[in-house]
Amino acid sequence: MATRDHIKQQLRQDGIEFLLVQFVDMHGSAKVKMVPVSSLDAAIDEGAGFAGAAVWGVGQGPHSHDMLARIDLDTYTPIFWQPNTARFAADLFVDEQSYPFCPRTNLKRVLGDVKDKGYVFNVGMEPEHFLVTRNEDGSIQPWDPDGVDSLAKPCYDFRSMAPAMAYLQELSSELNRLGWGVYQTDHEDANGQFEINFDYTDALTTADRIIFFKMATSQVAKKYGAIATHMPKPFSDRTGSGLHVHFHLADASSGANLFLDESDGRGLGLSKLAYHFLGGVLAHARSLCAVTSPTVNCYKRLQLGSGIYSSRSGFTWTPAFITYGDNNRTQMIRTAGPGHCEDRTVSAAANPYLALAAYVAAGLDGIERQLDPGDPNLGNMYERPLEEIRNSGVGILPQSLWEAVDNLREDEVIRSALGVIADEFVNLKIQEWETYDRQVTSWEINEYLTFF
Repeated sequence: MATRDHIKQQLRQDGIEFLLVQFVDMHGSAKVKMVPVSSLDAAIDEGAGFAGAAVWGVGQGPHSHDMLARIDLDTYTPIFWQPNTARFAADLFVDEQSYPFCPRTNLKRVLGDVKDKGYVFNVGMEPEHFLVTRNEDGSIQPWDPDGVDSLAKPCYDFRSMAPAMAYLQELSSELNRLGWGVYQTDHEDANGQFEINFDYTDALTTADRIIFFKMATSQVAKKYGAIATHMPKPFSDRTGSGLHVHFHLADASSGANLFLDESDGRGLGLSKLAYHFLGGVLAHARSLCAVTSPTVNCYKRLQLGSGIYSSRSGFTWTPAFITYGDNNRTQMIRTAGPGHCEDRTVSAAANPYLALAAYVAAGLDGIERQLDPGDPNLGNMYERPLEEIRNSGVGILPQSLWEAVDNLREDEVIRSALGVIADEFVNLKIQEWETYDRQVTSWEINEYLTFF
């Protein structure tokens, strides 16, 4: 654990002159105040002040007392694109009391419950994102400076990835200097889409890193003439972006992976505890979806079937069925290796603090109730007829934000994981849906103007 004196020494050594005191709103967007390094003690003891009514979803009005963001010394992160500046993630306080509307504070509360049960929630998240450019008419297109990223199946393609190598290498090298353990990068399934993978760690650290990663991509991409977007589905005919979650529970004392059991009778290398955890996630999947896919746009990505009509590559790679399986990407949850599970449905738009709090709460409910997820699905879910899937009893994830939020309203486990944020979240998402639902789109004009 970092100490004040150690951080002061590190700041001097790194030539830091300014600090970004950073928290997130309900959407997971980074909010900051910049303070000179001489204000470090005040940022630790008092915090940087914010008017909460200016920020989405933090439960304040214009009459409310200031929110104060107090930095967490363990999150010291030099900003490589602004070398005299460092970022600290912060927790919100109001009137000297920890503020429960803070998504980071809420995750810490839930992880405290996890630790009380003897566990640590270890997580890796894969931030897929696009590089795009804007056209004069305001539309967007994939960033493609060499005019070569046009394949229907560009995933892993060398020529398509080559123009982005400098961007990806800069991010990878700098993140590794921060100790993140970047171990691979690739061109993803859509034109202009990329992914950088870094090491597993505890859920709070991973959530902090995802926010910083989004901050970094937004700034580094500008150097290369691109806009980095974590919008889940910026193009209707290309694969969307996920924030795939790899996870297991570890023993709080020894650090041992409690999901691992090489003698697993189902042949997946998962323990009974892991199956109960999966049982909980699957049981709460429809309400959990509101938190892990929290925008209208997410549901353009989260579609039934193979998505052959909505992706040039032939697949959306985003299962909408509430299933788990072996190393099989057509399942909601795949077993990526013994003791290693991956949920492929989580959206790039997810607030990682809220998503991970809700996710682990669902899993712990499964452990507490000893829920059995049933036998794994081993076939290609994309090829099974929808009627057959429904008749088999397999559930389907919500196909709209409205449907997901409607499920969340009734799920006390997931609502409890969000704490006081739950009502604010539901209300904000209902407003988002209603605003979207009132729009008249160009598709509707083209389809119906002279139809009747």
